Amino acid sequence: MPRTALRICPLCEATCGLTLTIEGAMVTGARGDRDDVFSRGFICPKGAAFGQIDADPDRLRTPLVRSDGRLREATWEEAYDAIAEAVPGLVGEYGPQSVGVVLGNPNVHTMAGALYPPLLLKALGTRNLFTASTLDQMPKHVSSGFLFGDPLAIPVPDLDRTDFLLLLGANPVESNGSLCTAPDFPGRLKALRARGGTLVVVDPRRTRTAALADRHLAPRPGSDALLLAALAHTLLAERLAAPGGLEEHVEGLGELGAALGSFTPEAVAPACDLTADEIRNLARELAAAPTAAVYGRIGSCTVEHGTLASWLVDVLNILTGNLDRPGGALFPLSATDRAPRPAGPGKGFTVGRWHSRVSGHPEAKSELPIAALAEEIETPGEGRIRTLIAIAANPVLSAPDGDHLDRALAGLDFMVSVDPYLNETSRHAHVVLPPPPPAQSAHFDFAFNAFAVRNQVRYSPPAIPLEEGRMDECEIHARLILAVSGLHGAPPAAVDERVIDDTLARAVTDAHSPLHDADPAAQALRLAGRTGPERRLDLMLRLGPYELGLEDLLKAPHGIDLGPLRPRLPQVLRTRSGRIELLPDPIAAELPALRATLADRPAALVLVGRRHLRSNNSWLHNVPALSGGSNRCTLHVHPQDAARLGLTDGGRARIAADGGSLEVPVEVTDAVRTGVVSLPHGWGHDRAGARLGVASAAPGANVNQLLDGTRIDRLSGTAVLNGFPVELTPLP
Repeated sequence: MPRTALRICPLCEATCGLTLTIEGAMVTGARGDRDDVFSRGFICPKGAAFGQIDADPDRLRTPLVRSDGRLREATWEEAYDAIAEAVPGLVGEYGPQSVGVVLGNPNVHTMAGALYPPLLLKALGTRNLFTASTLDQMPKHVSSGFLFGDPLAIPVPDLDRTDFLLLLGANPVESNGSLCTAPDFPGRLKALRARGGTLVVVDPRRTRTAALADRHLAPRPGSDALLLAALAHTLLAERLAAPGGLEEHVEGLGELGAALGSFTPEAVAPACDLTADEIRNLARELAAAPTAAVYGRIGSCTVEHGTLASWLVDVLNILTGNLDRPGGALFPLSATDRAPRPAGPGKGFTVGRWHSRVSGHPEAKSELPIAALAEEIETPGEGRIRTLIAIAANPVLSAPDGDHLDRALAGLDFMVSVDPYLNETSRHAHVVLPPPPPAQSAHFDFAFNAFAVRNQVRYSPPAIPLEEGRMDECEIHARLILAVSGLHGAPPAAVDERVIDDTLARAVTDAHSPLHDADPAAQALRLAGRTGPERRLDLMLRLGPYELGLEDLLKAPHGIDLGPLRPRLPQVLRTRSGRIELLPDPIAAELPALRATLADRPAALVLVGRRHLRSNNSWLHNVPALSGGSNRCTLHVHPQDAARLGLTDGGRARIAADGGSLEVPVEVTDAVRTGVVSLPHGWGHDRAGARLGVASAAPGANVNQLLDGTRIDRLSGTAVLNGFPVELTPLP
């Protein structure tokens, strides 16, 4: 007989609750969980396809080990023996900096990806960490670090209570939101307008989100920071700035006007391809709204001045008095956050504590730009990366110049990939460790609850028992840590117990901890949970702000609602001054470079990416239910540009940029503005050796091959993936 089980969807940042239908050991259906405290039954096509994703026949079932140049199926013991034999020896011979670690986007969608990579890095002792953050949201981390002293203190728009929402470079109707965890984002936007609020979307494409807006502005891509600077300038010049109660928490307000003095609407308008009146009126509307929130995402992050744009988003929220107030932008408080402690100065935030070996890129949030990975592998010398551990990462498709990285990976001494697929990157590995399907894994959203538009907490035990021959993903990570650190053969539970012991030792000596002065041994015995990861989760909940434990979550399978977001200043601030540092030195030093772009002659044609509702980067192209339809890798071209260039709808074109050229099918549409073309990210499934049957049948083109990795946002190391110049020529 079929049965049902509840599961939090791990396929995007919305974290919707699902009700799975299960027959035997197969997921045969998925629908929205109407009783979920957060998503209330909402589901998107990705969640509805959960069963196909879970049962994908191309998912690896056993480890792969390279022998005589070929990957073969192996036992778990053989796989870890190979790692334990190779990695400690290479580290001993060449040093810890000869190891690189790459973390892909799916890591933040699993418990294992949240709990174990920090322990792996500590065990290896390497500073060569590369993640998907420098292809995505790192500018927001860096700007938040400068402003608030904590790169994880990212305010989110209070979608359900705001009167005015300004979205830049974001398409949440199709992405389901990002750095703003909000199930049913489309419904929340419709509710905003239904209650009399205003939605303004700034995007060079007429996206499905823009179609919902009261007003859609289509500026030239890459001009987000200029537009935002002009909005801030207008607020200050017209004395519309009203930070209100924020003023006592802010320093640098007096200097901001002079720093932004050159960015008048008239000066900025030509570069943005908007009128000065459009810019000035938008600033006035923002100031006049009873409550308002400004929210910028990947289109404003993955551009040349992404960190400045991210900084200016919060500057606008501060100048209008909307930071940290209901209806504005607030700081979530997740159940696994630290219990609140008294406000006061902190250590602050800085970048450039170390630099990449070859090009000297500064670290940001302990990460180096993933665009620099290939050169760090290929360039001879001390510290050259010889060993790579890639966890849920496919940088051959996601990073600039995948061909270069593809060649570099082939030259590694040893590579480990933790991945369910043999994809364009993991095909280079010497050992592949495949995690089980999501239905066989427990789930808790450590990352996304910290960006949620409502405080809540939910936990999903495995919906299906672990299949024979599979290994739990947390155990895969724990054994990997033991293998690389010379402790191969030790029980994997020892990794979790060490973390628990260390965490309790700190907690009982922390005067602000709920467990201050407690007996650590007694507290360890109190922890609930069948597994080490569950015990760690229970401890994090006990140390958190809501006096919860794992048993509370297990008794509430649809989740626990913890209420709307609340003001948290100044408690969240960790700057050296203990205040919001509105004009930090690194930001001020970068403003002249932004000012210089006012004199640039704009390129005739630039490229932007786009998202599909039925896709998530390069993950889901191997799922039949999510293929076809609008989810296609075509080049969107405006009719006027198509006519000028001799392109036809359904024809083909060669598109060229810094890193090379691609041949792509053309789709003529007025959904993209003139002077702009759009090609989606995550495609290019045509490399030999990958085992992705559905994806390889319609491989698409890897848009990032158009880049050579030299275009980056200097403050954050984030690759420029949007707004770069391209040339188009028609093909027969």
